[in-house]
Amino acid sequence: MADRLQPLLEEAIALAESAGALTLRYFGKSDLRVDGKPDGTEVTDADRGAETLIREHIVENHPDDAILGEEHGTVAGTSGRTWVVDPIDGTFGFVRGVPLYSTLIAVVDETGPAVGVIHFPALAQTVGAARGEGCFFDGVRCAVGGTDTVDGSLICSSDWRAASDHQLLSLKRAGAHMRTWGDAYGYAMVAAGNAEAMIDPICSTWDLAPVPVIIHESGGTFSSLDGDPGFDRGHGVATNGAIHDELLGLIGLP
Repeated sequence: MADRLQPLLEEAIALAESAGALTLRYFGKSDLRVDGKPDGTEVTDADRGAETLIREHIVENHPDDAILGEEHGTVAGTSGRTWVVDPIDGTFGFVRGVPLYSTLIAVVDETGPAVGVIHFPALAQTVGAARGEGCFFDGVRCAVGGTDTVDGSLICSSDWRAASDHQLLSLKRAGAHMRTWGDAYGYAMVAAGNAEAMIDPICSTWDLAPVPVIIHESGGTFSSLDGDPGFDRGHGVATNGAIHDELLGLIGLP
């Protein structure tokens, strides 16, 4: 299986980087058109164009695979494999000129995410992993850090407003350093050993699909806030593994 996954990872990285290059044509432009979606989030021509580019590649090269994307919905497949795509994770920051947005691609098979890629176009950085192959940050193998208590740990989140008062106070009282280096950038920091945890109290399937394999292959732990290993439960938390149980005890769902 690993022999088949490594080329797939390389393909997904190249595809994410191509889509990311497209988004850079729009990034920082004063005339960027921003539309609202029914769920209250924002979307731009960069989101739509990047996802179209990715989908066209998948349809041409993997016609039997299914596709799930944030902007253009679902395409059924027959192979048992699904590509999950978020062309711009962090559109809120993207339209405001924040360079921490990313392009996310995951390939999911019958046992879960097999390949995961997080590419940061404005930073020219990429984190990628394939099941059983390790996790790599710009081609260099990376690993989570070794801090073993929440006290003193760096805990990131995309938007602390989404956390409950109980969750916020629990982290504060436990001595956590709480920052908003959020969206997928927080997960990349965990994988690279630069943060101990990333919390998403509210998110979508495409926000999390690449994360489990990236975090696992870097030596960490991923779960939903109620401890389930799935990435499709609307919330997630990734840690270095050593603080996972303690953190869930503080902020996990009942």
